Amino acid sequence: MQLNDIRAPVADDLKGVDAEIRQQLESDVVLVSQVAQHIVGGGGKRLRPLAVLLAARAAGAAAGSGYVKAAAIIEFIHTATLLHDDVVDESHQRRGRNTANDVFGSAASVLVGDFLYSRSFQMMVDIGLLKVMQVMADATNTIAAGEVLQLMNAGDPDTTEQRYLDVIYRKTARLFEAGAQVAAIVAGAPDGVEQALADYGRHLGIAFQLVDDALDYRGDASELGKNLGDDLAEGKPTLPLIHALRAGNAEQAAMIRRAIEDGGSRDIVPIRAAIESTGGLDYTARLARSEADRAIQALAGIPESAFRESLAALAEFAVARSS
Repeated sequence: MQLNDIRAPVADDLKGVDAEIRQQLESDVVLVSQVAQHIVGGGGKRLRPLAVLLAARAAGAAAGSGYVKAAAIIEFIHTATLLHDDVVDESHQRRGRNTANDVFGSAASVLVGDFLYSRSFQMMVDIGLLKVMQVMADATNTIAAGEVLQLMNAGDPDTTEQRYLDVIYRKTARLFEAGAQVAAIVAGAPDGVEQALADYGRHLGIAFQLVDDALDYRGDASELGKNLGDDLAEGKPTLPLIHALRAGNAEQAAMIRRAIEDGGSRDIVPIRAAIESTGGLDYTARLARSEADRAIQALAGIPESAFRESLAALAEFAVARSS
């Protein structure tokens, strides 16, 4: 199933999310709107809000209820993390164009990221459900801690697979998990459905990030909208590197350790060869496939519908994508 087919059952809701985003980005401070519009309008697949919409409808939400605002909240929090990430990583390209910090400066990017975080909590208040606030407060705190943990891991070739998985849960999967759980809460779904959708979101998010990290060594730069080897340049020990480091020979291990410690992508070609020869990309792909399967299995207790079918297809898309 293609992404447009996955979106089809909630096509009108996606238009509603876009309208909500445009309305909520309005500010009497011109720079806020300029920076926010730059990154929000920069494309992207909007997989997180899509998952929220599909989860809400699969959980029985009535058309036009608060789940559209919930989807916009998730996109705002994601966008805020991107603004902050690009400053921390000193990135210059995202989605095929200059990052906000490259265009407007790091200070503006950080402050507008803060604006989006605070706006998202205003929107949560508008939904009027305390449990939504609790879930999202916990999620944003976990995401922030994940950013710090990733910073601690950067440049450390002794980062274990478990430490890496902890980072991707906190930084990526936790927001998918929270979005799907909030969708169930807004829909008024029973506890079992809420838990099933939260489980779905968690496994979907882990699968998505595993594939993302593999694409940094296998993808096409023109499709990814960023340079290959960016993670290596930033000294990030992602799973393909971690696996190659432990499975490679002494020469390969020394080269990878040096690259992680020093940062930079000057050895990207031999390191990609080492990752390929040790099966690092296949290992990462198998783990992503397992997580996608667990996401689909979590949907077993959800009533059959076109929305549930699209949720399953979204998990398949997450591991099959090339960008």
